Amino acid sequence: MSTLPQTTPVFAAGTTTRRRLLSTDKLIRLLILASLTVGALIMALPFVWLLISSFKLEEKIFVFPPEWIPNPFRWQNYPEALIYKPFGTYLFNTIKIVLLNEVAILLSASFCGYGFARIRFPGRDFWFSIVLATLMVPYFVLMVPQFIMFSRLGWVDTILPLTFPLFFGGGAFNIFLFRQFFRSLPEELADAGRIDGCSEFGIYWRIMLPLCKPALATVAVFTFLNAWNDYIGPLLYLRSDYNFTVAIGLATFRSVMRTEWNLLMAASTAMILPVILLFFFAQRYFIEGVVLSGLKG
Repeated sequence: MSTLPQTTPVFAAGTTTRRRLLSTDKLIRLLILASLTVGALIMALPFVWLLISSFKLEEKIFVFPPEWIPNPFRWQNYPEALIYKPFGTYLFNTIKIVLLNEVAILLSASFCGYGFARIRFPGRDFWFSIVLATLMVPYFVLMVPQFIMFSRLGWVDTILPLTFPLFFGGGAFNIFLFRQFFRSLPEELADAGRIDGCSEFGIYWRIMLPLCKPALATVAVFTFLNAWNDYIGPLLYLRSDYNFTVAIGLATFRSVMRTEWNLLMAASTAMILPVILLFFFAQRYFIEGVVLSGLKG
């Protein structure tokens, strides 16, 4: 009985401390959530302005203070924008480049990644280091020599410079990502395939590749985004209007004499829509891309 008066204040003090810690933790979480919400609103503001401007008259786009509710509300900007330029042709050209890039990168990058992960050959780690070192070379450093090479091959004004080189490796980052994923798979699967008489290519194609669907999906998402948004590549190599992509088609809206800003806003919103839908349906693969790149080396 004599111990109760001594332990009760200690218990009460511990409870009070825990409550204070919980309240402090909730406060910190609320502050983090509020700051993230404000940051998200700031980042979304340009897109909101783009979307609202796509329904305005041209003379009301740049008024200050800005009108956040279009008056009048012009749905006609969208059909007018899509017939102002041959966006059907631009969209077809872009989809064609995207599909070829997907096939080239998924096949070649996964094949190279499997070789670096599973096949032992002299200098494997050295050559993989060379592949990773190419990540530090800016694309703009290679533009001039690549353009000279492709122009001498007669590939200018074709989609070959934008698709054909990707069949030979698929990019250092994609090779690295596939290598990391293949190294995380159990070696016993490959051993079982060898016991059954499967060749090394058969192990890659029949056993390992079907198991790396998360890596394939991640690389496919990034490939789509890079090909869809690519502006420098088509600008360098495409000359004819019937070969233009969506990115180049949007750039042709701007004119020295006069720019149809309302139509440009409508066309930009329409062309951004596939990317937004892709993000909402495949956002977990963006996260997996970061996670996969940190698997065991």
